[in-house]
Formats: sequence, C-alpha cells, structure tokens
Amino acid sequence: MITVCFILIFAIRLYTLSISKRHEQALLAAGAVEHGAAHSKRLAAAHIAFYFGALIESYLRGAAFDGVSAFGLTLVVLSLGVLFYVIRELGEIWTVKIYIHPQHQLKQSWLFRHVRHPNYFLNIIPELIGIAFLCHAWTTLSFGLPIYGAILAVRIKQEEAAMRHLRG
Repeated sequence: MITVCFILIFAIRLYTLSISKRHEQALLAAGAVEHGAAHSKRLAAAHIAFYFGALIESYLRGAAFDGVSAFGLTLVVLSLGVLFYVIRELGEIWTVKIYIHPQHQLKQSWLFRHVRHPNYFLNIIPELIGIAFLCHAWTTLSFGLPIYGAILAVRIKQEEAAMRHLRG
C-alpha cells in the first residue's frame, strides 16, 4: 500500500512538473529571465533523493501501511492541495524554477499577503515530512530534511534577490 501511495504521489508531482515546463516555455518566449539555474538543479536532485531515500528506507524497514502512514498520506494530500492552489493563484508564472518576467507582478491574494513563500512552507516541507511518515523513513527525515532545508534556504534567498525590485 505504501508503494501504491508513493507511485500516485510521484505521478502527481510529474504532472505538476509538466505544468512547470509548459509555463517555463511561455515565460522564456515572453522574455523572462531564469535566476539560480544551477541551484534549481541541486534542489530538484535533493527532492528526488528525499523521495527515493524514503521509499528505499520503507523497503529496508519492511514498513507496513498503518496509522503513521495514514497521517503521512494525509499530510501529503493536504500539501498537494496547497500546491494546486498556489499553481492556480500564480497561473502562468508558476514554475519549479525562478523566472522573472519583464512585467512580473507580485501576487497579492490573501495567502501571498500572509504567508511568505507558501509553496515552500505549506507545500514542499509538509510534503517531504508526509512522505517520510508514509514510508516510516525516520533516517531520511532526520538527515534528509535538514540537508534539504539548507538547500531550500539558499533558494529562498535567490528568489528574494530576484524579486527585490518588485517589492518597491
């Protein structure tokens, strides 16, 4: 059951990646500039490593779907709900990379006014924690999340720098 849930979650993430790729192409065609390209690759690698580290740990532990897994799955489902809300709110400017369009406007919806970087703090971090709980991947959580957090902190600084001129 853990593997089935993992595969479904991974398929959803691949679908969101296809949305990102479509948006990237349109942004580039409209003159957008990418920031932090090399670091985006590190972040993507860390995300994939965390996912598959958790799955491998699940197999090594012989983990079975239980209440802990159900909690993790619930956390992932809620975080994916936030992801799709963010994608809808940001529309064509949402990507997994940092692109700034010449006419880029900061979103002023309730969520973006009250939560700085909701995609990171309400989607990605809870998603990774949820994956770890789903898989009973305590080692991946203990070591992988701090490493991912350090990489994400750099990403947030890059995003802030890229958007500094928009905050006026």
